[in-house]
Amino acid sequence: MKAVIDDKIPYIREAAARLFDETVYLPGSAIGPGDVKDADVLIVRTRTRCDYDLLAASRVRFVATATIGYDHLDTLFLEEAGIGWANCPGCNASSVGQYVENCLLYLRQAGLPLLQRQDLTVGIIGAGHVGLQVREHLQGRFRLLLNDPPRQRAEGRAGFADLDQVARECDIITFHTPLTHHGPDATYHLADSAFMGRLRRRPLIINAARGGVVDEAALLQALDDGRVGGAVIDTWEHEPHISRRLLDRALLATPHIAGYSADGKTHAARMALEAVADYFGLTCSIHIEPPALPPDMEIPADEAGRKLALYNPARDSAALKAAPEDFELLRGNYPLRRESFGPSALPFS
Repeated sequence: MKAVIDDKIPYIREAAARLFDETVYLPGSAIGPGDVKDADVLIVRTRTRCDYDLLAASRVRFVATATIGYDHLDTLFLEEAGIGWANCPGCNASSVGQYVENCLLYLRQAGLPLLQRQDLTVGIIGAGHVGLQVREHLQGRFRLLLNDPPRQRAEGRAGFADLDQVARECDIITFHTPLTHHGPDATYHLADSAFMGRLRRRPLIINAARGGVVDEAALLQALDDGRVGGAVIDTWEHEPHISRRLLDRALLATPHIAGYSADGKTHAARMALEAVADYFGLTCSIHIEPPALPPDMEIPADEAGRKLALYNPARDSAALKAAPEDFELLRGNYPLRRESFGPSALPFS
C-alpha cells in the first residue's frame, strides 16, 4: 500500500514505514489531487481539506486525520464514495487540559486580579473527551459547570448547565466543542453577540476548540465594552491569517497548539495508524514512544513551578505576538512538550 502523510505529523514515520510499502510526506496545505491519485491511504491534520476536489480521481480507500476535530473532512462525500475515514477522539484531550490549567496558573502568577480570588466558577462548554479532561485538571480548585446539550438530552439535566446559567454565573468560560454548522446543536459562532450580552461577571474567555466557535468580532466588542475581562485564544477564525487586533488584546495568544504535547501527538499518530490497520484487516502492533525530556532539565520543588516548567504558555504567546505571520511555522515546528515528569518523560540515566 502507498500512503500520503502530512509531513508535520510527528513520531509517525518509523511505525508508518513498517505498515506501508511506500510513504510520501508532504505539507498538509499543499497536498493536491496529483499527489494522492495513486495512493491507497491519506493521513492528514486540519490543514488538508478532504473532499471531492482532492479525492474523486484518486484510488484512496481510507482517510485518517490525526486530530480530534474532523470538520476538514467532507464525510458525506467520503461515505458516498465508499472511502473509509477516522478521526482520533480524545488523542490530545489531556494536553488541552494541561494547556487550560497552565494558562490559568501563569495568569495567576502574573497577577491577573480575577485569578487572585478563591471563589471562582468555571464554565466548560463541551463535555466530550477534551472537556472532561479540562474538568479533571481544574477539579478541586474551582466550582465547575458543564454545558453539553446533546449529553444533557441523553443523560438528563442533572450535572449540566445551560448557556444562560454559564453566562450568569461563570468567571471563566472555556470552549471545547467541535465546529458544526447545522442542526440544533450547531456550534459555529456559539459565543456570539447575544451570548456576550448575557455575560454578568466580566469573565475570562478561553477558546481552545475551533476558531469559528467564538465570534471574534463579538468577542472584541465585548472586550471593548468591558463585558469580557480578558481572553486566551489558541484557535482562530481564518487561520493562519489571524486577527491582529484580537492578537493584541489577548492575554495569551497561541498558534493552535493547545493539544500539541508530545504525549498527545504520539497518541494521535498511533490512533491514526491503528485505524488504517483496522480498516484493512492488518495484524500488527503499533507502538510509538515520545522523546524524553532534556537530561539537564531542572524540576522545581513546588507543584505550580513543576507544571509551568513542563509547559509555560507565555513562551508560545510571546512567539506568536512577535511574529504572527509565522503562525504555520510556529505550529509546524513545535518544540518538545511533555505532560509529566513520569518515567516515560524522563531521560534514561
